[in-house]
Amino acid sequence: MCGIAGWLDRATDLSERLSVIHEMSETLSRRGPDEHGTYVDKGVCLMHRRLTVIDPQNGKQPMTKKYGEKEYIIVYNGELYNTEDLRRELLLCGHNFEGHSDTEVLLTAFIEWGEECVSKLNGIFAFGIYQKHLNKLFLARDKMGVKPLFFYRYDGGFLFASEIKTLLKNPLVKHEVDEKGLYELLFVGPGRTSGQGVIKDVEELLPGECAVYDGYNLRRSKYFKLIAKEHEDNREQTIEKVRFLLKDAINRQLISDVPLCTFLSGGLDSSIISKVAADYFHDHNRPLLTTYSVDYVDNQKYFQKSLFQPNSDRDYIGLISGAIGSEHKEVILNNEELADALIDATDARDLPGMADVDSSLLLFCKEVKKDYTVVLSGECADEVFGGYPWYHNKEILFEECFPWSRTLDVRRSILKNGILPYGEEYVHEKYLDTIKQTDKLPHEDKFDSRMREMFMLNINWFMQTLLDRKDRMSMYNGLEVRVPFCDYRIVEYAFNMPWSLKALDGREKGIVRKAMENDLPYDIVWRKKSPYPKTHNPLYFKIVSERAMNILNDKKSLVSKLLSVEGVKAIIENPDGISAPWYGQLMRAPQILAYIIQLDHFFTKYKIKLV
Repeated sequence: MCGIAGWLDRATDLSERLSVIHEMSETLSRRGPDEHGTYVDKGVCLMHRRLTVIDPQNGKQPMTKKYGEKEYIIVYNGELYNTEDLRRELLLCGHNFEGHSDTEVLLTAFIEWGEECVSKLNGIFAFGIYQKHLNKLFLARDKMGVKPLFFYRYDGGFLFASEIKTLLKNPLVKHEVDEKGLYELLFVGPGRTSGQGVIKDVEELLPGECAVYDGYNLRRSKYFKLIAKEHEDNREQTIEKVRFLLKDAINRQLISDVPLCTFLSGGLDSSIISKVAADYFHDHNRPLLTTYSVDYVDNQKYFQKSLFQPNSDRDYIGLISGAIGSEHKEVILNNEELADALIDATDARDLPGMADVDSSLLLFCKEVKKDYTVVLSGECADEVFGGYPWYHNKEILFEECFPWSRTLDVRRSILKNGILPYGEEYVHEKYLDTIKQTDKLPHEDKFDSRMREMFMLNINWFMQTLLDRKDRMSMYNGLEVRVPFCDYRIVEYAFNMPWSLKALDGREKGIVRKAMENDLPYDIVWRKKSPYPKTHNPLYFKIVSERAMNILNDKKSLVSKLLSVEGVKAIIENPDGISAPWYGQLMRAPQILAYIIQLDHFFTKYKIKLV
């Protein structure tokens, strides 16, 4: 994994703007701490920061390759999981390779197949390829949107980067947030509409999208989308297909030239990944697999059961670690450090995020990075296989709203009167956009049609928030996290799977449980879903309450101009009065206050002007 950026300008010799280029590149140093490189040629600059995972010697970037009189230069962030399949095909086409990096294979694939190469890729990626002979830039992002790619258009030029902070280092990009950006921050956040970068005129390449910039215009096109098809496999065939796809995806993602481990929460998804990884390590005569979990000081003392978090993880972690023979390490986080890390988490994401759910992951990744560079994690299984409670609660299934943010009342309650009057309408419009774009079969009944809509809502929105979180918090520490459940083949298969099979035996992720029941202990397979752990310590609530109120009492703060002191005080005085999470499963009173802290830091650090 790496950080990439580029700058194309028709009228400027970019060799004279090296100081700006250096500042842009520096913002990506945490994503790529091992090496850096820059390609500059008059009106074109490509920047790369490398986290070395595959082929240290021959995978350096920007990478240039000539084919006859044509010259191609690539900057690439990601991993291809079908590298060797592509290499064999390209060798048959007459191409040669100097090393074994996926970067060289990707660049060669573009040389051979042009824009169509993206349809052949299985991996997580964002990349740019400059065709010098045509003076054109080709951009692409992976099918599920695991890797980020933002861009900014202006009269006479074009900027792109892995992160928003990189674009903001260029003086051409104004540090402005308009009304639409505020709706994103205060009514959608920590989610974000795909394609929008919150900062005015900063855009995002969509998952499964590619683009060509020719110096004047940007032509965008979707090369991947989920299409409704008949599911033709019977029950047993579906179980076997899910089993094959999961194991194949995990095994493909265990390839690395640097140390690799797994996250292990004791839940179904991380247990499957860790079990397959442990078997792979054993079969390939590698040392014992190391697994990691995270918890908080005194969390067992203050843990409270809820619909979203029915039990704690500790006992289950010991059970699965013992069963697969992993060397397990537990990271225990301090609550004061957790609150302090809200600032670093905002810096990592460039925007306010999932509060301590972000900052805890950032601190967790920091510890893991001390010994490992690559880790596999269980994100996306709940979106893909219907694991969340909102898939199964018939009382809310047909509500016309985002199920992880059912009510906007608490958001409205902390805003000053008259601020963002159309917030509810803005969110509902975004919801309807996704519903309208959901592909369906003509004969589907109301229930099956709704389950497709729920699938797309979760894939396009909730999963994107979690993928963004995982990428930013890990890459801020120079740690590469891979997400096997997000393999596009798995997502495609699950999209067309009838709900009666997906929720086999009436259980969330029932098909996954059945597919892997012979590989895992019974108590792990049939454990009730529990999300990523959050702190329950009252000390954390006390800290974020005080800090949030200090911000609101600072008349210089933009946040104090938007939020109501009385509304925020009401949350502090009655934290249990919040009927539903602000967002997702975990963001309640402490996390709302932490979000305010993150929002203030975002405004302050980037000197944001409201327009």
